[in-house]
Amino acid sequence: MSKSHFTRRSVNRFGTKSPSIKIEREASPLQKLGWKSFFQQQLTLEELEQCLPLRVMAVHRSRLELAGEKGAVSLPLTGSLVANLPTVGDWLLLEKSSGYFMRLLSRSSQFERMAPGGHQVQMIAANVDSVFIVSSLNDDFNLSRIERYLALARESGCRPHLILTKADLCEDTAPFLQALRPFGELPVAMVNSLDQESVAQLRQWCLSGETIALLGSSGVGKSTLLNTLSGESLAETGTIREADSKGRHTTRKRSLHSLSWGALLLDSPGMRELGLVHVEDGVAETFSDIEALARECRFSDCQHQSEPGCAVQEAITGGSLDDRRLRNWQKLQQELSRNGQTLAQKRAGERALSQMYRSVQNQARKRKYHGED
Repeated sequence: MSKSHFTRRSVNRFGTKSPSIKIEREASPLQKLGWKSFFQQQLTLEELEQCLPLRVMAVHRSRLELAGEKGAVSLPLTGSLVANLPTVGDWLLLEKSSGYFMRLLSRSSQFERMAPGGHQVQMIAANVDSVFIVSSLNDDFNLSRIERYLALARESGCRPHLILTKADLCEDTAPFLQALRPFGELPVAMVNSLDQESVAQLRQWCLSGETIALLGSSGVGKSTLLNTLSGESLAETGTIREADSKGRHTTRKRSLHSLSWGALLLDSPGMRELGLVHVEDGVAETFSDIEALARECRFSDCQHQSEPGCAVQEAITGGSLDDRRLRNWQKLQQELSRNGQTLAQKRAGERALSQMYRSVQNQARKRKYHGED
């Protein structure tokens, strides 16, 4: 059970200090759902009296699953709720008397991606504290994919952890750990997702009131990890293809699950496409070694190919930098630039269309005012 505590010292009748008394205070239902001062400070006095804060636990086509101080609530996804586009992890306010939706609270963090098709941004989750990037110790292990998830997590300000599953099926883990050296101090755990003792090491990162998102491709064991950590069958699990270690989608929606000791795990479907957008700082932090080398190049516009005095190419030649890592850094930068231009063009087109509509409406009003047909 989650508890907070403070120590109080008192002075007795002889003027000396009594021994410390440790007073424990159990976390409230809202705190166990991730309620923090960041959200509390957004409420006015009137809202504190008249509104209920609830957290979005799952989003369906026509309704939201919410949880609050008084338990679970199902809310139709209509009207102003649709306009506000809540996502899993959001906090919203409902009026106590009517249950009417009032507003969404500002997010402490958010995950978003370029939606398949490349024309709009899609929200993945909100108000996440830590991220478990889940990858298998088999043919599905992919450094470039891990770097992509790291950029997403670091841009949001979340604490990233790398969870390597299927450790029981891997005879030699040394090559995988060697490949992770460029990631520096990134916390790494190797687990058998089916074994509670193996998974127990992750509890140190699943703190009470903290929200942890599980990110990874299909078949890496996210749902199995969730079930073993919780001790319950919260998510459907499946098998992988033996030929290529690829998984099948078993999780079909993003949803938050409360663990018995107060942490929350966000399970999500494996994303075949994770188009990055608005994560320039996250990419820079993930590839900080290359960013530092690039500043040492002779030319400020160096493309790190065959230019003289290129510190990046010198590092590759000297063996301190992997050419794959450079290629992925360049690929992600190009993707960010392309997606940014696509969104800018879309916004420009929407503005032009809006101006055309206003012009047509103005002309219609003028004709009506002058009595024209």
